[in-house]
Amino acid sequence: MHYRGNMDAMALAHSKLTAQGQISVPANVRRKLGIGPGSVLEWDEDGEKVVVRRAGRYSSEDVHRSLFPTPPKRRTPAEMKEGVRRYIKRRRASG
Repeated sequence: MHYRGNMDAMALAHSKLTAQGQISVPANVRRKLGIGPGSVLEWDEDGEKVVVRRAGRYSSEDVHRSLFPTPPKRRTPAEMKEGVRRYIKRRRASG
């Protein structure tokens, strides 16, 4: 008889849930996440998985991607200078 379950990857660690709904975060996971007493963990869905990470660990690149999902079109310095010129002209005309 063969095992037919999900064998994608080995678990990093295991925790046991208490009757009060609490878990202990194993030491190797705490080190990997850089967390200690008082740290806040964030739980998120990723398809069929639940992802746990240290709260507030977003780089400026993560924030930028969430605000601007498609990258802007590349502009030449001349195009940027012209855009600034048009912007200033509009500002002066409306003021």
